[in-house]
Amino acid sequence: MQKEVIPILDFGSQYAQLIARRVRENGVYSELVRPDIPADKLRAMNPKGIILSGGPSSVYEPNSPKCDPAIFDINVPILGICYGMQIGALVLGGQVNPAKAREYGRARLSVISDDPLLHGLEGDMTVWMSHGDQVQQLPEQFKPLATTPTCPFAAARHRERPFWGVQFHPEVTHTPRGQQIFQNFLYEICKCSGDWTMGNFIDQTIARVREQVGDGKVICGLSGGVDSSVVAALLHKAIGNQLTCIFVDNGLLRKNERSLVETTFRDHFHIDLRTNDASEQFLHHLKGVTDPQQKRKIIGREFIEAFKREAQKIEGVEFLAQGTLYPDVIESGHGYAGTAANIKLHHNVGGLPAELGFELVEPLRDLFKDEVRKVGEMLNLPESIVWRHPFPGPGLAVRIIGEVTKERLDLLREADAIVLEELTAANLYRKTSQVFAVLLPIGTVGVMGDARSYDSVVAIRSVETTDFMTAEWSRLPYEVLATMSSRIVNEVKGISRVVYDISTKPPATIEWE
Repeated sequence: MQKEVIPILDFGSQYAQLIARRVRENGVYSELVRPDIPADKLRAMNPKGIILSGGPSSVYEPNSPKCDPAIFDINVPILGICYGMQIGALVLGGQVNPAKAREYGRARLSVISDDPLLHGLEGDMTVWMSHGDQVQQLPEQFKPLATTPTCPFAAARHRERPFWGVQFHPEVTHTPRGQQIFQNFLYEICKCSGDWTMGNFIDQTIARVREQVGDGKVICGLSGGVDSSVVAALLHKAIGNQLTCIFVDNGLLRKNERSLVETTFRDHFHIDLRTNDASEQFLHHLKGVTDPQQKRKIIGREFIEAFKREAQKIEGVEFLAQGTLYPDVIESGHGYAGTAANIKLHHNVGGLPAELGFELVEPLRDLFKDEVRKVGEMLNLPESIVWRHPFPGPGLAVRIIGEVTKERLDLLREADAIVLEELTAANLYRKTSQVFAVLLPIGTVGVMGDARSYDSVVAIRSVETTDFMTAEWSRLPYEVLATMSSRIVNEVKGISRVVYDISTKPPATIEWE
């Protein structure tokens, strides 16, 4: 079944992915495409409607992104957002000029004309502005729909063609009623049926995987993270015992991680799971290494070697599954309109496709992270896996500042386990985005019993974020932090001090290395 699709021409907006997510949240599949996609390719997608995103450029700059003017002849509804409105107005005869001052922030929008796009939004409402140019003059063919004190045409539509434009950003949370605008566009104007559900996605993906794989064998690099776990569960549902999962124990895992993965996938799902214990190999090659990038390179290289050794024991494998997500496709720079060739490789697979010559199976490449979690829930993966916080591919190696040794790994493992135990006990795990402990390369003086000690320092990092591109440090309750600190110092021999990281991203990153 051909799913309904709303292509989004991406003019470089920082919110482009957010537009796609808002459309999908309303039950309609959306896909980001190049801004200069030819009209005939767009028409071939059989879109129910088209959205033109915002962007940082001025429409009059020589190298600013432009769209094919013929898209306005496709005769499907088009919604232009900010820069997208300016492009549409310009192509259709309007005039765009620099605003007297760049508008950035909240504004009061007044609806002045009845229209399906703004149905149910009559009166005034708060919207988020972020633009330097704006439409200053509307041709006769346009009808103004809404205004703000500084923007005379904050929303407008063409009287004859199905083009609507808004100068503000309905996709951001700072426009509280923006979701209503998307619902109006998708259902009142585009007449979508809303058939994009995770249940439909699972059924369609299973059919697609069976068609691609046939009776061939597939191997999947399983890390225990959300993405690879959902891939494994989805493929097992599709092809059963044609799937073999390989779990590489690199010795850099969290406490009880290997046990969780083996119990979940081998015992609960009855998946053919092969575990390769390469912990000594990894530690040997990390000996004496302190540079973060060097650590990552060594771990990536050794992972490929360990995975290859295990994969070569399985006869007749033709396919390699990995957990590429839609943001990976987009961020590769080649992911538009089905032309993705340079996919960012999953951190636990690295360069394996080229190394082993397998054909890739990427069942999640159309999904955002929140959609992956929904699929995991529908496949009955345990909550401890579906909602687990992100964990870096190099594991605890990049949460140990300085050299990685077995002793330092054991210290961090115990401290990190205490942090997560207390976070969960306080019912804060699902309310935070990523929480972990970091072992610092310093010792400080302390008192243990009646004796002075000179032991290690652990930092606790806790952040809240919606996209992991920016993050705010969590205001964890003092009593929770006090319990974490007390337990770590008293239960983990070798740690005498605990500190709390209160840095935002940017300028800091979430991980320390």
